[in-house]
Amino acid sequence: MAKILFINPVVREEDVPRHIPYGMAILAEIARKSGHAVQVYDANAWRKGFNIVKQVLEADHWDVVAIGGLTTTYNFIKEVCRLAKIHAADSFLIAGGGFLTSMPKEIMDWVPQIDLGIIGEAYITFPEVLAKVDNKDFDWGNTLGVVHRDNGKITVNKERPNISDIDTIPWPAWDLFPLEEIYLKNSSSLFSEEAYYAKRRIDVNASYGCNLVCRYCWHLGTTGDMIVREDPTGENDVAFTYGRNIRYHSPDYIVSLVKHLKGEYGIDFVNFLDENLMTMDRYSKMTWLDELCRKWIEGGLQPDCRRLNVPFDQVENHGVFWSGTSHAALHRPEILKKMYEAGCTHLVYGLESFDKRILKKLGKGSTSEKNEQSISICLESGIKPIPNIIIGFPEEDFKSLRNTIESLVKLGIHAKPHFATAYPGSEWYYTYKDSIIEQYDGNLERYIMDLGDATKITATICHKFSGMELLGLQEIVAKKDLRLLDLAEKHWNKSDESIKPYAIPKPSHNFIAEKISAPMLKNLK
Repeated sequence: MAKILFINPVVREEDVPRHIPYGMAILAEIARKSGHAVQVYDANAWRKGFNIVKQVLEADHWDVVAIGGLTTTYNFIKEVCRLAKIHAADSFLIAGGGFLTSMPKEIMDWVPQIDLGIIGEAYITFPEVLAKVDNKDFDWGNTLGVVHRDNGKITVNKERPNISDIDTIPWPAWDLFPLEEIYLKNSSSLFSEEAYYAKRRIDVNASYGCNLVCRYCWHLGTTGDMIVREDPTGENDVAFTYGRNIRYHSPDYIVSLVKHLKGEYGIDFVNFLDENLMTMDRYSKMTWLDELCRKWIEGGLQPDCRRLNVPFDQVENHGVFWSGTSHAALHRPEILKKMYEAGCTHLVYGLESFDKRILKKLGKGSTSEKNEQSISICLESGIKPIPNIIIGFPEEDFKSLRNTIESLVKLGIHAKPHFATAYPGSEWYYTYKDSIIEQYDGNLERYIMDLGDATKITATICHKFSGMELLGLQEIVAKKDLRLLDLAEKHWNKSDESIKPYAIPKPSHNFIAEKISAPMLKNLK
């Protein structure tokens, strides 16, 4: 059986490591259950630099080195792949995850050390690839869900069907990651009193997918949104769609998993990584969250203060608090109340904007009125709403910014907005790809490398404002300074007619604005 080294890349260096790589931890468990020898070097947790990575690569004779992550980890992954072919030269290098799925041909071209890339959901593809490596069978022509080199030519194979019954997926291999040394020490967060005093927090992913079509969002095949089809040159390439394979774990699976985490690791807080809990609530015809809350309480996970209806006690608590994501137009007072009773402390709301025209273009399914109402509705349940604001949308202008500032003032929200960014895999990335390349002097890889710094403004997709202008407008929105906004607009209008759009949309074969879902299989086995 193969001897496998997983390497978890460094991400968000400006913050402490908080999140165990959920997908990688599941793949490690799948490989271990198949009988392979599995080791993990969690570079994000340890942050010891590339010299230690070299030592880890040389520490054993690895049959397989496996690495993957989001696009924001690209710089680190690229360097590790280079080192792997020097310090573990005989190993077979496999890459996967979002950074590769969104642009497999470019990544295989930019990182020639990768022997094989896995595209989309890997829970079936990865063990199948390991079995072939064990058998010294490197003919990948019939393997679904991979990108490979065929006599030097980069070839994308047809997509791997998603798993229908995700309860057949094993729990992550938490024991292979430094929980006690790193992750549990970084349990505290500032989003609520209970989250701040959390002693042992861990992440759980309870669902796959979201039926909204937010144009800045990406799913990368795990929701059935990705297919493989021929591009204009006649070669296979990935294409993303409005198709969805919505899936969620049964409440019994989730409660059983959390009870295990509480018993084994003593956790007192769970952060749900799900894209949006409320879309699952609506998709399940308002049964899934309700049942989850009920079974959470019946399973003995309800925090003491919620059970006894007394103030939170940071010392004496025998239950498990939790947090997740919500949606301004989909949340219901009834379910928020039940979530609070079960132990929910805070919910992240991607409000993004308070401008009617911007919200309509986003495909988010909310309105400025719903956004404004959402804060008080959530607060009335006892749960803290955590709003997220963005500026720099394609149609952003002074009127939309003014509407957002006025709503922030009205609601008393303090927020430094993020910039609208076209991450690979999103509709906007493919729509504005030509403009992005132009803004990076023809070098697309430089743009991808810049995405590793979340605080940095990269390529703008805004038609009206440049990056320089958006940096100033970010400060104006954060300070809610309508006087400065008025002055900026007065000056800007003098040159309005002489400035060409900063970003121009263009149709792409990599994005199909239709509901085309990838196929599904019944379960993992």
